[in-house]
Amino acid sequence: MKQRAHMDGDVMIAGFFPLYILHFDRVSSEDSRQGDLTPILKDYQLVLALAFAIEQINKNPSLLHNLTLGFDIYDIQFRGWPLFLNPFIWLFGKYDSPNYSCMRDRRSIAVLTGPSVITSDQIGTLLGLYRYPQFTIGSFDQALSDHSKFPALYQMAKKDTLIITAMVSLLLHFSWNWVGLLTSQNENNGSVLDELKEEMAKNRLCVAYEVVISSQDLQHLYNIMGNYNGINEASARVLIIYGDQDSLKVLMLGIEQILIEGKVCIMNSQWDFTLKRKYFMLGSLHVPLIFTHHYADVSGFTDFVKAIHPSKYPEDFVLAKLWFLSFNCSDSESHCVSWDNCAHDASLDWLPGHIFDMSMSGDSYNIYNAVYAVAQALHELLLHQTEVQALGNRKETVPSPVQLHPLLKSIQFQNPRGDQVILDEKRKLEPDYDILNIWNFPEGLELAVKVGKFSPYAPHGNQLSLSENMVEWAIETTETPHSVCSESCDPGFRKSPQEGKAACCFDCTPCPENEIANGTNKEHCVRCEDHQYANTQRNQCLLRVASFLAFGDPLGMALACIALCFSMLTVAVMRMFVKHQDTAIVKANNRALSYNLLISLIFCFLCSLLFLGRPNRVTCILQQITFGVVFTVAVSTVLAKTVTVVLAFKATSPGRRMRWLLVSGAPNFIIPICTLIQATICGLWLGTSPPFVDTDVHSEHGQVIILCNKGSLTAFYCVLGYLGFLALASFTVAFLARNLPDTFNEAKFLTFSMLVFCSVWLTFLPVYHSAKGKVIVAVEVFSILASGAGLLGCIFAPKCYIILVRPNKNSLHGFRELHSKKIKSFNKKVKKENDSRKQNSLKPSIASEHISDRVNKMPMAVVASPELLEMNKLQYTP
Repeated sequence: MKQRAHMDGDVMIAGFFPLYILHFDRVSSEDSRQGDLTPILKDYQLVLALAFAIEQINKNPSLLHNLTLGFDIYDIQFRGWPLFLNPFIWLFGKYDSPNYSCMRDRRSIAVLTGPSVITSDQIGTLLGLYRYPQFTIGSFDQALSDHSKFPALYQMAKKDTLIITAMVSLLLHFSWNWVGLLTSQNENNGSVLDELKEEMAKNRLCVAYEVVISSQDLQHLYNIMGNYNGINEASARVLIIYGDQDSLKVLMLGIEQILIEGKVCIMNSQWDFTLKRKYFMLGSLHVPLIFTHHYADVSGFTDFVKAIHPSKYPEDFVLAKLWFLSFNCSDSESHCVSWDNCAHDASLDWLPGHIFDMSMSGDSYNIYNAVYAVAQALHELLLHQTEVQALGNRKETVPSPVQLHPLLKSIQFQNPRGDQVILDEKRKLEPDYDILNIWNFPEGLELAVKVGKFSPYAPHGNQLSLSENMVEWAIETTETPHSVCSESCDPGFRKSPQEGKAACCFDCTPCPENEIANGTNKEHCVRCEDHQYANTQRNQCLLRVASFLAFGDPLGMALACIALCFSMLTVAVMRMFVKHQDTAIVKANNRALSYNLLISLIFCFLCSLLFLGRPNRVTCILQQITFGVVFTVAVSTVLAKTVTVVLAFKATSPGRRMRWLLVSGAPNFIIPICTLIQATICGLWLGTSPPFVDTDVHSEHGQVIILCNKGSLTAFYCVLGYLGFLALASFTVAFLARNLPDTFNEAKFLTFSMLVFCSVWLTFLPVYHSAKGKVIVAVEVFSILASGAGLLGCIFAPKCYIILVRPNKNSLHGFRELHSKKIKSFNKKVKKENDSRKQNSLKPSIASEHISDRVNKMPMAVVASPELLEMNKLQYTP
């Protein structure tokens, strides 16, 4: 029983902790200076926390009604039957028969176990038989929550339900989306790992690889290194290690820096980060970020530890041995232990921080709360007994451990620090987490520094707070490590998944035309609205500028000037014709039709102005209707003039009965009939699908083109097709009449004008379909002007030339002289031919016999008006 720490009291609390007392004999003073006592001193802080809490309670007059608490602390081993040695001694004394004890002075009320989950599990099976309240001080484990197996067990640690959220928040903070996972194979870790992968998937974080250490692997270090050495070669520089210290201790001790060289290790609070420097997570080549439950320093604990001395607790044999070994109290010559060899003012405060931490650890804080939970439950039970019966013999009034369970299950109180303590798992509050970083510079410092925290009660988005400048990264590393499968896609690019790989592995593809990605790592590009356009970087939508073929544009101004010039030129030609209306060249081929053609051409040129400027509904309708009707009048007038040429020739020939058609002006009816048909087509167009104002956002970058939509393309092509039909008819008739023998026969000019007209509009169709934006309007305006100019130039230019330059050909006397010369020349040619035939004894040419008839049949001028019919009667004799 000397291998224990003991402090007497009316009510005792037992504790089973791994103090390594049985190994003290193999620890030399030289080893102690090298730091081999580190794990022993670390676990001994649990005893100090227990003593500190009991001392506070015993000094508190408002608790326990003058009862005092004491403790018995026993060392335990991790494996095999030695684990149950000290628990059996505590239960039954030093007897060989279990379940039999002569220890009548039983004062123990509760048991503390831990921090190992394995020891709490195995000891709990034994303690559950006797219904002793068992308080585990290690990390929360779901397996220990089975109340059918552990009916008397209470876990002091809070549940790690938000450890997953905290770790994912840290990954998101550093933009680490390519992460490896390392865990031990057990039921609890398996469920946590599933939750971690699910939470990572929700936040678009990917698992680069997953390593699960089984119990068999832990026994074969060589297999571990052979199977998992590929972790170093993986591109993921971040490794999440989740598991309890017991199951992965072999891995910690064996693999060291070989396995995760240069990695950032994110670990849960179950890891023991104060172990020796040679353990791999503490190496200077690694960056450990450790999540631990947040707890505040308990006031007075540091002063209590500084005042600890073996003389203060003479029954604490563990403290005595640690004191001698830590401060080298033995005589080097006699190897005898003597208090005279120890410094009188020695204190645990003298030990280095990495060997013994003066501040209260998480497990020690759980012991502190467990002692207060026992005291509070015991206090309430004593108050209840006092109300029922008067206080009798103190020994007889010590409650039974079984009586504490109803109170412990519902207990809720505030410890002296002000923190809430609740034993019911369903009502426990979520813990805050501190994020610790191990500083190992200079080499061997191994100082745990708080660099951040995670609070589940903070507003969303502010739960994680981190001081990046305090994090000590790996050696020769000044920047934050980068762990991604693929680099982020800049704005203007979208992510394209790589086939067969994780979602974090992708290629960056530029956004299509008029689509943007205004952030990094966008999966889809967003199309800009119709009134907007994408900038060249494809990361912002800009407002389009309204554009149309305006009068102020160079192209619009040029087309408008051309249209006005041709209109004024047509007006000038008409004035010339009116001024010389009595001349033969004007009277020929129907003067009225010439006037009608000139007027229609004026409107043809002017209608092109409707296509310029900002379109509206009225101008869109007038554009096509005016164009169709006015050009129909012009082309039908040309057709009428062509028919007039043919009728005039036929009507003046002997034996013809078509004179009445020419005299009655029948060709003039062609114009209204043709125009009426075109007006009917336009009316149907307006009634079914009229033109309307439309926009074109695709033709020109950064501009929205405002133009007139034809409405019905079928109706538009019907209008053009009808015009083409009239032009083709005029061309055909004029072509057939081009060689009629007439002085003023304009059939050749009409033929050429229709050839130009048809060529312009046939060229218009493919250009119109290939053009975009404002060019469409310009093409149509140019076609109108070109076709109108072709009609004006081909038909009226020769007549203007005769009127202005050759006026002698524009009179009756001139006509007669011209015909006389032609006839004389013709007669000489015929006479010469006949003389030649007589010399050769041939019959005279028929030309000499019928010369008068041929001259009589040849009209001097083709006319279409009655006043010129007399001119056609003029005949000449040979």
